[in-house]
Amino acid sequence: MDTPRHTCLKLDTRVAGGEAEPVFVKGTWHPTRFDLSITDGLHAWNCHATEEEVKERASSWDQTVSDYLDLAERYLGFQQSGSVYGFSDAGNGSKRLSWTFEKEGTKLEWRWKCQPSPDCRKTTAQVLDFLMDANIRLSEEVVWKMQSFDTLKLEAEKCLAQSEKLSSDKSEFESEIYGKFVNVLNTKKAKLRELRDRLSKQGTAHQLPEDEEDQSTDKTESFDEGTDDDEDDRGKNILDSSKDATTSASKPRGRKRK
Repeated sequence: MDTPRHTCLKLDTRVAGGEAEPVFVKGTWHPTRFDLSITDGLHAWNCHATEEEVKERASSWDQTVSDYLDLAERYLGFQQSGSVYGFSDAGNGSKRLSWTFEKEGTKLEWRWKCQPSPDCRKTTAQVLDFLMDANIRLSEEVVWKMQSFDTLKLEAEKCLAQSEKLSSDKSEFESEIYGKFVNVLNTKKAKLRELRDRLSKQGTAHQLPEDEEDQSTDKTESFDEGTDDDEDDRGKNILDSSKDATTSASKPRGRKRK
């Protein structure tokens, strides 16, 4: 079985030609019905909406029972700024509680008749007890949230201090590392310049012997090329001479007879 929900609303109702009179409306919401207890501190009224009445009202507004109850709880649990509330006389000590709402651009009004309470003191005490319990719960929740806030604030301050310390340590570390890196880099540059100067001096000292060696090599290559050509020409002359000798030896000697 669903546990009923409870609400309490303070309404400032204005009587024609008079000042606003506050009343407290305590609602008890069940799955298919609801109960209202209303007091102005001196007098009290009750409204017991039965399942049949709620079903009939919901049917007349083309709503389901649950939708009707949800909308009623919304307007009687929290005062809506766009709604006009009323708590007027209905005769014989009864009161009529009403509130307006808009649906599809049309302003509508719901009304429920409240009967005088048989025990005004008891009804008023019940409303006050509910308000006191709700106030205690809210106070405890506020205290708990304040404590949680203080704890979170303390943790945030610790985190901020730690973050600042880490940032400072990082800056010091980077400055130290960059200084060492610059020193090492300058040392390497100096050694590279020294090696470059040495290589330049050694290259100048060995440049002349290398040039002379290159010239002698070029001359030798030219002589060898000429010798190869001469040998080829001599070989060709020897071949031609042998061919001529063979041809002359093969010819017959003597005269032809006629």
